[in-house]
Amino acid sequence: MLGVGRMEMLWILFLSLLPGRSRGQGAYAAAQAQIIHGSQACVDNNDNVSERVYTIREGDTLVLQCLVNGHPRPQVRWTKTAGSASEKFQETSIYNETLRIEKVQRMQGGRYYCKADNGVGVPAIKSIRVDVQYLDEPILTVHQTISDVRGSFYQEKTVFLRCTVSSNPPARFIWKRATETLSQSQDNGVDIYEPLYTQGETKVLKLKNLRPQDYANYTCQVSVRNVCGIPDKSITFRLTNKTGAAWWGRAGDDTMVYRSKRSIPSPLWLKTEAAPPNLKLSVNETLVVNPGDNVTMQCSVTGGDPTPKAVWSHSPNPMPPNSVSRGGNLTIWNIRPQDSGYYNCTAINNVGNPAKKMVNVLVRSMRNLTYQITPDGIKESETIQLTQELKLSCHVDAVPQDKVQYTWFKNQKVVKETNRIVLSRNDPELPPGSSSLEILELRFTDYGIYMCEATLPNLPFTLKSGDINISTETVPPSLSVPKERAVITVREGSLAELVCEVRGKPLPPILWTRVDKEGGFPSGEMVVETPDGRLRLENVTREMSGTYKCQTARYNGFNIRPREATVQLNVQFSPVVEPKFLDIRQAMRRSVSLRCNMLKGSPVKVATAVWRFNRNLLVPSVEQQEFSEYKIPSMSQESSGTYECNISNDVGSDTCVFQVTGKAFSPEFYYDTLNPTESNKQSRNYSYLIQWTQKDPSAVDPVTKYRLDWKPANTKGTSTATVEVKDMRKGVLQRYRLTDLKIPQSYEVKVTPITAFGLGDPASRIVRYTEPINYPNPTADNTCSFDDEKLCGFVQDKDDTFDWIRQSLKTKDPKRTVNTGPEKDNGGTEEGFFMFIEASLPRKAGDRARLISPMYNVTMTKMKPPKAPSYCISFYYHMWGRHIGRLNVLLRAFNTGDMQLWSLNGDNGNKWQLANIQINPTRPFQVIFECITGNGMEGDMAIDDVTIKRGECPKRISSPQKPAAPPGNLARHSHSGSLYWLLTFFLFVLLR
Repeated sequence: MLGVGRMEMLWILFLSLLPGRSRGQGAYAAAQAQIIHGSQACVDNNDNVSERVYTIREGDTLVLQCLVNGHPRPQVRWTKTAGSASEKFQETSIYNETLRIEKVQRMQGGRYYCKADNGVGVPAIKSIRVDVQYLDEPILTVHQTISDVRGSFYQEKTVFLRCTVSSNPPARFIWKRATETLSQSQDNGVDIYEPLYTQGETKVLKLKNLRPQDYANYTCQVSVRNVCGIPDKSITFRLTNKTGAAWWGRAGDDTMVYRSKRSIPSPLWLKTEAAPPNLKLSVNETLVVNPGDNVTMQCSVTGGDPTPKAVWSHSPNPMPPNSVSRGGNLTIWNIRPQDSGYYNCTAINNVGNPAKKMVNVLVRSMRNLTYQITPDGIKESETIQLTQELKLSCHVDAVPQDKVQYTWFKNQKVVKETNRIVLSRNDPELPPGSSSLEILELRFTDYGIYMCEATLPNLPFTLKSGDINISTETVPPSLSVPKERAVITVREGSLAELVCEVRGKPLPPILWTRVDKEGGFPSGEMVVETPDGRLRLENVTREMSGTYKCQTARYNGFNIRPREATVQLNVQFSPVVEPKFLDIRQAMRRSVSLRCNMLKGSPVKVATAVWRFNRNLLVPSVEQQEFSEYKIPSMSQESSGTYECNISNDVGSDTCVFQVTGKAFSPEFYYDTLNPTESNKQSRNYSYLIQWTQKDPSAVDPVTKYRLDWKPANTKGTSTATVEVKDMRKGVLQRYRLTDLKIPQSYEVKVTPITAFGLGDPASRIVRYTEPINYPNPTADNTCSFDDEKLCGFVQDKDDTFDWIRQSLKTKDPKRTVNTGPEKDNGGTEEGFFMFIEASLPRKAGDRARLISPMYNVTMTKMKPPKAPSYCISFYYHMWGRHIGRLNVLLRAFNTGDMQLWSLNGDNGNKWQLANIQINPTRPFQVIFECITGNGMEGDMAIDDVTIKRGECPKRISSPQKPAAPPGNLARHSHSGSLYWLLTFFLFVLLR
């Protein structure tokens, strides 16, 4: 029989010669991913292979975890589709293995994707659909036949009870008369139907031609069948034939209207008369008031059963802050012009249609009085000439607009109409509410100073225009930009003044707009008005560069084609360069080119570029392009270091940093070892196989050897060894066995690559001692009952949330939660131990405990060709309690990730049950028992009597919920290729 060391060497030789490993990938492993949720699903659809669905109640915490493996460790990215378009998560990727959403809302349901990528092979992408469940309060409305409007409401009439609810999944409706469930087939006097186009959210109960037995309590009960623990909800309406009185409200437990013990006991009874609401206003539908007045509007309820409440609202803006609404009374104190608008009074009592009344409140106001001078419009003249027509126009923005009164003055005297002077209010060429003064056949005597005055009845002030001088000196405007001001160049953060010179009489305002930008000014305005043609921009930014247009306004001046001009604004700013930092690795004696690019800046050309090496000046130079370049002719020890390029453009500067070296990149440790520990108990020593790969070995000179340093953790005294390298390719696994390590100490190990350049970047890790275990005996029983404190070599996972507990009846905590967890071990003895997880505080839903077995070797069968053997994983589990979470069994194999074999969740009774899992591994493996806690303290779980042995599992025993399915790369399979069979046969002969 071969020794363990010789067998292991042959196994390593076999793995290293496989065809798949000769292609340069070696120990690099592509990313793998699996999505699990951190709490128990409301509806378990995980067995649905075509689409995994996780169901959660609205308001609960959503926890999704992406379990990944591969070498190097993959990076995780979460994305989401099939949800609300406004959900921010859809636009933002989450780079975290755990996705957590507190108080999840219905619009956050959809498909979530986990993408794991480590640069080896194609990324692994897994998805899960999250279905958020909810049930809103039902709404009940009562309607009568439209044709019947006489008599009391509930006598020999047809009545419709409409029940509407929003839910997911679709709710089931149940109509009851008192405690009797109504069915259309059992009572010809009722009709139950779903209206068209309601998508299952509405059910109508129709009472046809009311009968004496129809006067009773009617309940609409909605249910989602207790999914996610959502209780049924209901609403009740009482119909009588004596007084027409009705009672309606939300039913509770004390009403005995429905039986669900989860129903919310919140009686909310309102005595009402069964009639639709009716309203009356104390003011007219249009109300005109003065600013500063206190305005009160009363909306009286004149009918309705149940008694409705009147509610005021404002459109399109919210209610003013200076308003008070109490019942049907609305008071606005010191009303302002901006408080104008439509005020709505609405009354609803769920009977018939809502009653609505609306008041249009107009607050008297006047502002923006403007005028225009229009030369003879028929001849399209732009100058004022005698014998031609002239029109003066005046407009004010007022509320109400049609009540404005205009008065024209000439030389401070009121203008009166004559056969040549026409005053009008309805000129189609002017905005509504304007006034015009039109002079026909202009004469010398018409020259003078005109003025327009606007008044509003009951408003205590007037608005007057400026003087409008009509004379030979009145000329149309001209606009120009001084030559030296056509292009303005300023630095970022300073003041810029744009100038357009305007001439003419009268001088019109100047309007400024941006020509080449979709947006407006920093203030958010699209147009800025200046009275003198000067636009001042403070603290300018680079985004404010561009072309600005100035033009004359038509108001307060000539109503002619506007004069226009443009000004170019250039904002200079410091350069922005790339790369900010770049790590360059290069082989010895090769040239290296360093290039610093100016991405943006103003001016766009490089003024100066100064290169430094290790802070010493290299090349002061003047550049006239968008980049600066420096070349290292030959890489050496002396040229290795930090290179900086400082680029400036007369406004500021920015720096590129290059770290240039011939050092090799750091190694990457490989954590899955064939035989993590083997000990010599007589000498109290153990050994450990260190394995690693080299990151990007082709970037520099080949790695010729590695330097290994190791020492006990947190102590001094380092041991050193040198490992020669024979094959340095990407992904090839390097190995070294550390010996004479003291039990049970942990060791710090550092691996440093060595090239022609010298020492490279090191990598460090911690080696921990674990208790070894013999390989499973093919014939003898290899059962672990956890009676030994060493747990048969099982260890706690250091990356999980909490640990398993070794427990027996005698060591059990007397204060442990009742109605969950086992009392004794599987054998029923008081002294027997088992492994146990405690779900009480501080545990919370989704916490994870992992127990990992030792590494088990695999010996190929003596068949031709050799065949992977079968192994049976057998164990007993105890899952009792109403908050039981999930128990998973996973398989971890050499050079692969964790693959789920078996899973079970929920209460499975107060008893130990047996589970068998068949696997066919082709490489060394470990077994992982994982518990995920539920949402309460009654969620304790336990395992006992774990057996891993060669052979087939008993066929009469199977997994209680889910058949054991070994992962595809560990199941029984065949390989093609003559080289594979030749190597397998060679190994088989050696093992004999």
